[in-house]
Formats: sequence, C-alpha cells, structure tokens
Amino acid sequence: MDIDPEELIENARQAVDRPEAADRPSRLNAAVAVTVALLATFMGICKVKDDNINQNMQLAQADKIDHWAFYQARNAREEIAKATLTQLKLQALGAPESAADGYRQAIAHYETLAAEQSAKKDELRKQAEADQQRYDALNFRDDQFDLSDALLAIAIALLAITALTQMWALFAVAMVPTAFGLLMGLAGLGGWPLHPDMIVQLLS
Repeated sequence: MDIDPEELIENARQAVDRPEAADRPSRLNAAVAVTVALLATFMGICKVKDDNINQNMQLAQADKIDHWAFYQARNAREEIAKATLTQLKLQALGAPESAADGYRQAIAHYETLAAEQSAKKDELRKQAEADQQRYDALNFRDDQFDLSDALLAIAIALLAITALTQMWALFAVAMVPTAFGLLMGLAGLGGWPLHPDMIVQLLS
C-alpha cells in the first residue's frame, strides 16, 4: 500500500488539534517528571545517610578486630603467667626454707598478674561483642537502604518506559516498587524494625 505524505500530515494535524489527545501525554509526562524528581531527591537523602552508616560499619569492624587482637594478647599473657605460676609452685615444694619467702612473693606476683590479665581479657571480649552488635545493627539499616535503592531504581526505569509509551497503566505499575522503595527508605531513615529477611538473603 502506498503511503500518501499529505494524508500523514493531515492526520498529524488533526491529532494535534484534538485537545484530549494533546492533553493526555502532557499530563502523563508531567506526572512522570515530578515523580522522578521526587524519587531522585529522596534517593539522594538516603544515599548520604547510607554512606554515613557504611563509615560507622567500617569503624565498628575495625574496633572489633582491634579488641579481639588485644584479647588474644591478654590471653597469651594470662597463659604465660599461669604457666610460670605452676612452675614456681612446683619449685617451691623442693626449695630450702631460706628461699621460701622469695617463692611466695613471686607466686603472689604471678597470681595477681594472671588475675589482672583474665579480667582485662573479659573486658576486651565484651567490647568486641558490643562492636559486633553495633555492626549488626548498622548492617540492618544498610540493608534497608540497599533494598530501597534497588526498588526505586526499578521504579525510575519503569517511569522512563512510561514516558516513551505514554501508558498510564505502566505508570500505575511503577508506583508499586515506588511505594515499597519509599517505605524501606523511610524505615532506614527512621530506624524502623522493618527488614524483609527473605529478600535480603536472596540478594546477599
């Protein structure tokens, strides 16, 4: 079938002159533009907060490693003190009476040293466990922001297709990941206990 250029021009002119045809795309495009702008702003705010959380996670991880390293050092000192203490007690059994006072002082010194290292070791263990709890709490919120970012990226992609196809139905579909993305972002900002474990484990 031959294409008549004049007919195409006439059809295009009629489409432009029809107010409802011109009004529909402009409204949809405006809705898409406003939605994308709002989502981009919200994602920017979440990005700043998420970056701060990531920095605090790195700090908590470094603190945990340091505390466990000090814990191992205290543990080694305690074991050396205990081994020395055992050796002194055995030597004191066969030592002459003249050397008894010296052994008692040495034994008392290493008993105190072993007790001190044990107490400091337990304190370091508690600090390392507290660091792990802080890291887990921060990671909980980081997962919320990651999921929000993924959902809103899907929403923006759908909105881009909506602008091309001019389909209001597709705009409605895009509102589904938009709603969930906003919910997860607000949960991260507000510290809400909202965490879809199944989805997070699937994506991790």
